[in-house]
Amino acid sequence: MRQPLLDVLRLLDTTPAPRGEERTAAHRLRGWCADRWPHIEWRVLEHGPAGGSLAATHGAGPLLYSHLDTSLDEDGAGIRLVTGDTAPVGPLRVTGDMLTGFGLGVARAPAAAALVAFAEAGAGRLLLAGSGTHRRAGGITGLESYAGTYPLPRSAIVAKCGPPTLLWHEPGAFYLTVRVTGRSGAAMAAESAAPPGGVVASAGVVLDELSRWRTAYLAADPRAGQTGRACGVGAISGGWPDKPDLLPAQLRVDLYVVAGDPVEPKALAAELADRLRARCARSALRNCAVDVEAEPLATAAATPVDAPVVTAARAAWHDEFGAQPPPVTGWTGSTDGVVLRALGVETVRLGPRAQPAADDPRRDELSLTRLTAYARVYRRLLRDLPT
Repeated sequence: MRQPLLDVLRLLDTTPAPRGEERTAAHRLRGWCADRWPHIEWRVLEHGPAGGSLAATHGAGPLLYSHLDTSLDEDGAGIRLVTGDTAPVGPLRVTGDMLTGFGLGVARAPAAAALVAFAEAGAGRLLLAGSGTHRRAGGITGLESYAGTYPLPRSAIVAKCGPPTLLWHEPGAFYLTVRVTGRSGAAMAAESAAPPGGVVASAGVVLDELSRWRTAYLAADPRAGQTGRACGVGAISGGWPDKPDLLPAQLRVDLYVVAGDPVEPKALAAELADRLRARCARSALRNCAVDVEAEPLATAAATPVDAPVVTAARAAWHDEFGAQPPPVTGWTGSTDGVVLRALGVETVRLGPRAQPAADDPRRDELSLTRLTAYARVYRRLLRDLPT
């Protein structure tokens, strides 16, 4: 499988697929696959204004799922805002057994392995979905479009990078938006704002309380099954960068929250809002309004450990790697596996481990040998699982 994998990876590396704008990439990939494997009917499923997914069916069997889009667009504003680096990312590099490139972890490497495994299996279904990464106001996803068009099988395999084991339980996730609102003013007259100097000048009060709340939230983690909790401040905003002589009325902080146990996002938002109001009341922000809004993304879900897909995946793992999948607790990565389970599809997730490249953390690196091993596992599961 080594050469087909490299061929697919090089194609993906030269084909931008920003989230929600994968249509061109999906059509290019479909044409390439149709030339290489003409006995398979490759289809592009379009969704939204410019979204697209690659889908194919090769007889009965489970669904092998991954996605086309990367978490960031290598030429977009997102990667510059997140990494602070404006230099070109550079092309895929193969050095001996090591692959290094942009987007390999999310999710080009496992997507390539899934595609090659499906083409060789002669069974099952493949979906490389557009819009597979979390994003606010992202519209319909490729998986939602697929599920609304085709009947889903009993079981699915999610090909994503992750821990070096088999996952049948994944956490849910949601966003929290904190807004602290005072009165705008002018920097030349600090007292014109409320609080004096502006609400952004007291951002430390809010961030300190969020840090305390995060510590308490993580400490209350019951470690349900394979999953755990996580929380991070992902964005802070306030004011107008082009006009910093104006003091803004509002500070906004955005958080990403993961919960492996049943957590009600709105209740957690209300609890956090009460806590922030109490803290702000003892500070310069005492007269400011505090609001916390929750935006659910997915709910934690598990596949029964005795489900056929879990049993088959355990056997395939043992035969490929010579041991049982290592136990894992506290896993905090949430993927479309939770969406598939919510739709009644018994689902497992497995894939190679990727890590940031030593010379450029915007790029991922992983072993080609390990990736090929996972491709063999995917191929076996497509052949062995019942319809």
